Amino acid sequence: MELLKLPMYRAEIHRILISKLDLEKLARINSKQARAAVSGVVEEIITEQRVPLSGEEQESIKFELLDEVFGLGPLEPLLRDESISDILVNGKDHVFVERRGKLERVNTSFRDDRHLLQIIDRIVSRVGRRVDESSPMVDGRLPDGSRINAIIPPLALDGPSLSIRRFGTFPMTTDKLEELNTISPEMMELLSAAVRARVSILVSGGSGAGKTTFLNILSQSIPKNERIVTIEDAAELRLAQENIVRLETRPPNVEGQGAIRQRQLLINSLRMRPDRIIIGEVRGDEAIDMLQAMNTGHEGSMATIHANTARDALTRLESMVAMTTMNLPERTVRQQIASAIKIVVQVARLSDGSRKVMSISEITGMEENVISMQDIFTFQKLGVGPDGKVSGVFRPTGIRPRFLEQLRLAGIQLPMTTFEKPMAVN
Repeated sequence: MELLKLPMYRAEIHRILISKLDLEKLARINSKQARAAVSGVVEEIITEQRVPLSGEEQESIKFELLDEVFGLGPLEPLLRDESISDILVNGKDHVFVERRGKLERVNTSFRDDRHLLQIIDRIVSRVGRRVDESSPMVDGRLPDGSRINAIIPPLALDGPSLSIRRFGTFPMTTDKLEELNTISPEMMELLSAAVRARVSILVSGGSGAGKTTFLNILSQSIPKNERIVTIEDAAELRLAQENIVRLETRPPNVEGQGAIRQRQLLINSLRMRPDRIIIGEVRGDEAIDMLQAMNTGHEGSMATIHANTARDALTRLESMVAMTTMNLPERTVRQQIASAIKIVVQVARLSDGSRKVMSISEITGMEENVISMQDIFTFQKLGVGPDGKVSGVFRPTGIRPRFLEQLRLAGIQLPMTTFEKPMAVN
């Protein structure tokens, strides 16, 4: 073999390896045995070709090829790094990751666009989805539940793009949220009590704000004896309850037929005797069915929505209802929203990468033609330190929520000091 650079050695060894392997046979045997067999073949190729590599370089190539055959190639080391929460591939040579809320570029690359396309196809084919010129956008998930989105040419001008939103290795808990100063203990106690008392909650926030994570945590307060149905575009929720049915939408097939949308799943779920329905993200005409379900015996249901403020979340819900062909009057839609949803939790990712519950707001009803809303808790930003960390405090507004009576009827009593506004300091 002529003198080549390390990446070219890797490509040549990979080519020889693929020609020697019986991939169908490998798929039928134990994964550990298969990896051991392939590892042995790689060592044989390196010896036969007399590749002038150090022992460290040989081990590096061996692990990379094993990742290529059995995993997701160059992405595998990033997926093994528990400190990484997002992996963003902008092209074959431009890969960024998010660690502790901050983006940074990493020295990871793919051989070419075709190599990146192969990895994307490997991911989406595992969950029965496809990506090609006729369907150049796709949502899916990895075996660990991490959410992926891919978009390829001709829509992506600079080559295939891949985004992976990862879940932590260990489930987030209320104690961990409080430790990270994402929410105060009093705020968490109020929300946990509201979930147990079957108060319907909408979690609002921007992309990457932690809406799904927060919904997972709220679901931990649902009593074990209740039946739950979850509805999602790409399954991300990981609930601890036993009596749970998880539903996921289906994209259209090659002929453009057979798509199953969230609204169809929601309508079907009403026939499954659920105590609560949890929608991973409400984003379309399923909003009207969600509101009607919350108003007809499925109190305590929850959902997330993309919005910058709690008030914007309600405006978006109105817009989604308008997508239907029902042509409901504006006032009727707002009455349904005010009757169905009692709490809007606004979450955000701040400039330092931290996530905060910015407000807990109560919907109190209608005043003329406007939905009434009042803040129960808010996060007050005080400034940014020299290290870039955002400082601030969680404060009650001094308003006692009207749903306290619903908590009392459910046998839950919260201390009134929880809602007392702190005295101003001169």
